[in-house]
Amino acid sequence: MKTEIATLGGGCFWCLEAAYSELAGILTVQSGYAGGHVEHPSYKQVCSGATGHAEVVQITFDPSIISYDDLLKVFFTIHDPTTLNRQGADVGTQYRSVIFTHSPAQAQSAQAAIAEFASLWPGKIVTQVQPAPVFYQAEPEHDNYYARNPYAGYCQAVVAPKVAKVRAKFFSQLRANAI
Repeated sequence: MKTEIATLGGGCFWCLEAAYSELAGILTVQSGYAGGHVEHPSYKQVCSGATGHAEVVQITFDPSIISYDDLLKVFFTIHDPTTLNRQGADVGTQYRSVIFTHSPAQAQSAQAAIAEFASLWPGKIVTQVQPAPVFYQAEPEHDNYYARNPYAGYCQAVVAPKVAKVRAKFFSQLRANAI
């Protein structure tokens, strides 16, 4: 099986991990940090905004089942790409909208997706497209956070609506056991 990697930042990584984990063809979704200047940052350091990292997910997927373009469609559906360094109440550069690309083809797809989705948003899309830097895996307590804490306040208020949006809009692409 051929696999590819996508690295995306669109606010809190708990939201992205939960949403992408629902989709068929997704092999792993790992929360982490990318795009900063501190080696092996901690969650606390990244949340301070001082490291320059974004909260991201690194997705390993099977492109014969789900395409990179489909991953980008989900990305532009579950977060607001027009708010600079912010997603809802989460504010700071660590919550920026960013697509870290792993190939020239991914960079081209990312730019095409921005152009495609620009007309669907009332403001200008501020999503950054950059070559993938070093990825640092988040601490184990962030793994499968929503699955382990579905009734936590943040999960109910922020993560659950994004998961519901993926379930509604991408129903035909869900894993058999997603719901």
